[in-house]
Amino acid sequence: MSTTFNPADVWLLLPELMVAGCATAVLVLDFCLGERVRTALGWLSVAGLLAAGGLAAGQVGQRAVGFSGMLLVDPFAVYFKVIFLVATLMIILMAMPYLRVEQVGAGEFYAITLYATAAMMLMGAAGNLLSLYVALETMAISIYVLCGYLKRDQKSNEAALKYLLMGAFSSGVILYGMVMLYGLTGTLDLREVGAALRGVPLTNPALVVGMVMLTAGFGFKIAMVPFHMYIPDVYEGAPTPVTAYIAVASEAAGFAALLRVFFLAMPMLQVNWTLLFSVLAALTMTVGNVVAIAQTNIKRMLAYSGIAHVGYTLIGLAAGTELGISAMLLYVLAYYFMTAGAFAMVVYLCSGQVKGDRIEDFAGLAQAHPAAAFAMLIFLLSLTGIPPTVGFVGKFYLFSAAIESKIYWLAVVGVVNTVISLFYYMRVAMVMYMRESPSSLPVNRSLALTAALALALLGTLVIGVYPEPFLEVARASIRGVLG
Repeated sequence: MSTTFNPADVWLLLPELMVAGCATAVLVLDFCLGERVRTALGWLSVAGLLAAGGLAAGQVGQRAVGFSGMLLVDPFAVYFKVIFLVATLMIILMAMPYLRVEQVGAGEFYAITLYATAAMMLMGAAGNLLSLYVALETMAISIYVLCGYLKRDQKSNEAALKYLLMGAFSSGVILYGMVMLYGLTGTLDLREVGAALRGVPLTNPALVVGMVMLTAGFGFKIAMVPFHMYIPDVYEGAPTPVTAYIAVASEAAGFAALLRVFFLAMPMLQVNWTLLFSVLAALTMTVGNVVAIAQTNIKRMLAYSGIAHVGYTLIGLAAGTELGISAMLLYVLAYYFMTAGAFAMVVYLCSGQVKGDRIEDFAGLAQAHPAAAFAMLIFLLSLTGIPPTVGFVGKFYLFSAAIESKIYWLAVVGVVNTVISLFYYMRVAMVMYMRESPSSLPVNRSLALTAALALALLGTLVIGVYPEPFLEVARASIRGVLG
């Protein structure tokens, strides 16, 4: 490992620098010009994300190591960079009308969201435990602030406090796991850790404890059972665009870090983690789906549904094959489109006194706004896993990976859970189509929100109908990680 700074490495950071620079520009303009440029700041953030996306696209097919191994630019990192950028684009489009209705400042919101996105991009590209941890904490602190952004809302404050406490605890657990690996190998570089651990017996207590600590720590970050208890309250209390951001981007960042650490630093332990993640996947799917049935608040329902989807995604990790991990990456992308779309519909119904976060708020939507109801129906069908949507394609490949790895019981548990989820997703559809609204149904119309909904709908249907190119991109992106 070279310890000499190479100025050329800065070019490898251009997408992250573009996002961070845009965040700083938004913050300065908001301070200088105030509320007069609220809408313009949103579109400036969108422009910055598109520019960063162009720079990230320029890294496709590139393989480089920068900053003495701290930063990796490979197809895996680029894949997640694009996911984070597109996710943030939708969140900001969603936030523009939401912040106007809530009458809170917009500049700080956009800036903090962009800083969190830059940190997520660094998490996906981290080649060293130290750079991974710093990026993780930068992302986490930004999201704690976003959760409490509605300062006068008690639930928002509660969500921020709970997320802060549980996040601090999980960060400590991750740090303990990293310390175990450093103690065994004397290095923080992920590839060097992997090489050094090949000479360590698999039954070494420090190695096993390190794996368990990292599993628990990342388990908190991705809301895996039994480390999920804080998620429903955080989802319910946080501003709706922030809830969507946590669901689609923060958890994806957790999966990116989990895959980097387990496949680069501890590949020899795969035989141990297959059983561990199989059991955790089954528990996570089942607990999430069963508890979601009882929810009347749609944000809490989507929280438990999100926990269940984490369980589905973990099937790919349990399978541990090329098909399993590529299916896992495809499902992260699938979950992003369908969940962001569902949360965008909650923002669509948020106007004045109506928050749009109760399932009853969707009553009569099909009669009053049939196009919006149809879009929500597509998102619900995709979340359930009904063809021809991206949710069906994602589950199909995940269950195929479990069968290919001969974990037949896990595929059966996944199918049974899909049937269970049909009940609570279709309950929302029933309320939209078979109940009348008790009063007029005002909605939150805006160009930005319409664009977010259209993007989510397009992704949900296009990938569902023609998934092969996206699966091939996911497959190509994990080859470097799997070695």
